[in-house]
Amino acid sequence: MDYKLTYDQYQQGLERGELPGLKCNTCNNVTFPPMARCRECNGTDLEITEIAGEGTIRTFTVIRIAPEGMTAPYVVAMAEIDEGAWVMGNLVDLNPDDADMNLIGKRVTLGSHVVKGDTYSKGDSRVITFSLI
Repeated sequence: MDYKLTYDQYQQGLERGELPGLKCNTCNNVTFPPMARCRECNGTDLEITEIAGEGTIRTFTVIRIAPEGMTAPYVVAMAEIDEGAWVMGNLVDLNPDDADMNLIGKRVTLGSHVVKGDTYSKGDSRVITFSLI
């Protein structure tokens, strides 16, 4: 299978401060983070597109017992980006003890930060972050 945007290319884009995604030429759906196929129509006619970097929090949870190598507490959120895709990431710049239902519907900007690799990964990687606007 031909990948329009590989994991390494995606990681390199995040490192440069870009938000590379994929737009389906069949249904115009935007997939972010990128996948081999369109999430909407399962098509493979995809092209690389730059995500604008803003969205709206739709749900969240506070992680109080973290997996190995992570430090709790922290907030994981799902945001619907302006291009329509739903994205999971860490909500930064907010004390997890202050997270309440008022976060739902708040606008955020997207970024990324490095997370240390663990026993089950191939090393450090960049993950999506959200900051409240």
